[in-house]
Amino acid sequence: MLPAILVLLLLTVIIISTLAGDDKNENKNGVISMNNSGLPENPNKSIDYSGSELRNIWLAGGCFWGVEAYMARVPGVADVTSGYANGNTENPTYEDVCYNNTGHAEAVQVSYDPARIDLASLLTEFFKIIDPLSLNKQGNDRGSQYRTGIYYQEEQDLDVIRQVVAMEQKKYSREIVTEVEPLKHYYLAEEYHQDYLEKNPGGYCHVSFDTLPTDQPDELPSFEQSRYIKPDQSVLRSTLTKEQYDITQNSGTEYPGSGIYDQHFEKGIYVDIVTGEPLFSSNDKFDAGCGWPSFSKPLADEVVEENVDKKFGMVRTEVRSRAGDSHLGHVFTDGPTELGGLRYCINSAALRFVPIEEMESEGYGDLIHLIK
Repeated sequence: MLPAILVLLLLTVIIISTLAGDDKNENKNGVISMNNSGLPENPNKSIDYSGSELRNIWLAGGCFWGVEAYMARVPGVADVTSGYANGNTENPTYEDVCYNNTGHAEAVQVSYDPARIDLASLLTEFFKIIDPLSLNKQGNDRGSQYRTGIYYQEEQDLDVIRQVVAMEQKKYSREIVTEVEPLKHYYLAEEYHQDYLEKNPGGYCHVSFDTLPTDQPDELPSFEQSRYIKPDQSVLRSTLTKEQYDITQNSGTEYPGSGIYDQHFEKGIYVDIVTGEPLFSSNDKFDAGCGWPSFSKPLADEVVEENVDKKFGMVRTEVRSRAGDSHLGHVFTDGPTELGGLRYCINSAALRFVPIEEMESEGYGDLIHLIK
C-alpha cells in the first residue's frame, strides 16, 4: 500500500489538474458555467459599411454578452452595442438593473445594412439563440432583465416583426412570450460590457455559435425566395386593408381606374403587398388605357406564377406572386408588340411601390441597376 502522505499528494495533483482543465468561470449571478473561449471569426470586419444606409433594431435575449457577440457575426451587421432598454428609470447602471427593479431589459442595438440582410432574416437569426417560451430567464440567468424582446422605432418594421414571430409560433404548441414593443429608450451599458467576450474570451455565455450562417455572401439577393415570408391569415387580416386582403387572398378585382398605381409612373419597383417580394419595374410599366396598372413583363420570370383561370365563363391566365401566393391579376397577349406583346394587368391593391431613392434603405439595393 502507498503511504498516506503519497496518496494525499496524488489526490491534490488530480484535483488541481481537473480544475485547470475545466477552466470554469463564474457568471454574473455566481453560477459556474463552462468557458466559451474561441469565438468564431467575424465576417463583417472585412466589409466597409461607411457608405451604407444602416437601420437599427433592438433585441433582448438574456445576458447581452453572448447576444452581442452572436449578432455581430451575422453577415450584414455593421455594429452591435450592449445596453438597457424599456425600463422605468433614466441612465441606469448595471447594479440598478440587477438589483433595483428598474424594469430595464439587457438588450443590444443591432445596426445592419438592409442591402446585405433584411430584417426578417436578422430576426430569424435572433430566434435561433433564444428560448422564446421562457419568461424572464435565459440560460442560467433569472430575472425580468433577462426577458426576451424585440423593440423597434420604425413603424414599417412592425409588420415584418409580426410575420417572423408568426412563423416562429408555428414551431410551438405554447405561446411565445418574446415581447414586441416600440423602443421607449435605450441606454448604453458601461464600457466594460461592450464587446465583453472579445475582451474576456473565457467569459460566461449562454449562447451557442453553432447556428451562425456558414454561407456568408456580401449581399443577399433580392430575388432569393427565402427572404420573403408569408404571414398567417390572422396577421394578414390585421395588417392589410379590406380591399388588399380581398384581392390578394380571395382573388378579387378592384374597380377600373380606382387603383393608386394606374397612372403612376415614378422610377422604382413594385413589390408584393403581402411579402415584399419584388415583382415589377417602372421600366416595364405602360399606360394600357384599361384602368389597371399594366406591365410588359415581371422583374424576373421566377417571381410570378401563371395559372389557367376559367371563372366567369372565360379562359384567362391568372398571375400570382411566388413567395406569397398572392393573386395579382391576369396576363393578356394584347400588349404593345415593341414591348413583347404581353400585358400584365395587375391590381394596385396587390402592390406596394418602392421609389428608386428608397430601394437601398429597404433592402433592394442590388436591383437599382435594373431601373433606368
